[in-house]
Amino acid sequence: MMVDVLEARVAMGMCMGSHNPTILRSAPSVCCTKLGTKPSASTPLIASSSRTEGRTVGGLLLRRRHDLTEVKRDNDNDNDNNIIIKKKKRVFFLDVNPICYDGSTPSLHSFAHWISLFFSEVSLTDPVIAVIDGEGAHEYRRQMLPSYKAHRRKFSPWVSNSRESAKGPVSRSYQLISDTLTKCNVPVVKIPAQEADDVVATLVEQVLKKGYRVVIASPDKDFKQLICQDVQLVMPLPELKRWSFYTLNHYISQYKCDPLSDLSLRCIVGDEADGVPGIQHLVPGFGMKTALKLIKKHGSLENLLNAAAVRTVGKPYVQDALTKHASYFRRNYEVLSLRRDVNVRIQEEWLHKRCTENDLETMSNFLDLLGETRSSERLKRVQ
Repeated sequence: MMVDVLEARVAMGMCMGSHNPTILRSAPSVCCTKLGTKPSASTPLIASSSRTEGRTVGGLLLRRRHDLTEVKRDNDNDNDNNIIIKKKKRVFFLDVNPICYDGSTPSLHSFAHWISLFFSEVSLTDPVIAVIDGEGAHEYRRQMLPSYKAHRRKFSPWVSNSRESAKGPVSRSYQLISDTLTKCNVPVVKIPAQEADDVVATLVEQVLKKGYRVVIASPDKDFKQLICQDVQLVMPLPELKRWSFYTLNHYISQYKCDPLSDLSLRCIVGDEADGVPGIQHLVPGFGMKTALKLIKKHGSLENLLNAAAVRTVGKPYVQDALTKHASYFRRNYEVLSLRRDVNVRIQEEWLHKRCTENDLETMSNFLDLLGETRSSERLKRVQ
């Protein structure tokens, strides 16, 4: 249900300066090179110095990238009257936390791999806004459901360099990630006590009102509830080691219903990745097939529960589950529903074209630091 990451963007002009709101680490102002040719899916990142050429980042060989353009032509005719199709400009939201894990294990090498591919094959020079969970972000939902994301391990404080003790705070790993993104001209938004998902959902609405398209870079299924004509996902596929787009058409093809129904569906079947149990744990026969049928007929979870309270809507085990466990479903709804009321406002400078000059040198330095840290750890174990 995925498509390859092959779409290139217009990349011409100069990079804009940046500001420094209190909620983000603003990207430094750097000058962009002029770009002009469309790359293939394997086009590497732009090198900013000869020192980085020949290095490998995220499985990609570091070289200079030639000019790129984005013109989408109508090739249905064989004549020369090709039509240039203009699209709304794209804004990417990068959900940072998930790409910092290899499975359930924190991994800065995983971050280096996915962010390198993301910059070189997905976002290119389109604006990217990175969002990270704030401290205590999960507490709001854990008060309703203690199992919510309870299985996820936090980063250990092993990230260091030769000038620092390896016994630093747990936040050092995320500080390194934030610094790396900032050097790549990506603003990083982190709101205390707020999950990145809710911050993204809030900002997406604001960006859409400004007339942009939105692409959310994340493997998190929670974001499927936001999919529409102007909102799509791009998801990392570990088994294929690449990013793939997931659009409204993919969702409809997969579930045979509108994404507006996604939240209602997951309230019934749960979300194991987030520690949200589905009704099948209480009623084994009540699965996705039954849930889809009911939601298609009634439109939403609340409509379904209200109908079940006054009349029969399904087989006895379904009717029994809907009437006896209505509070269970409504709790799941509160936990899984993305909030759009976080106190954060989109900044105009976040929507400027991203300059890519620093990408390769920044990622090269990041990998150098990881290699130095691992070597230091090995020496300590030997001693």
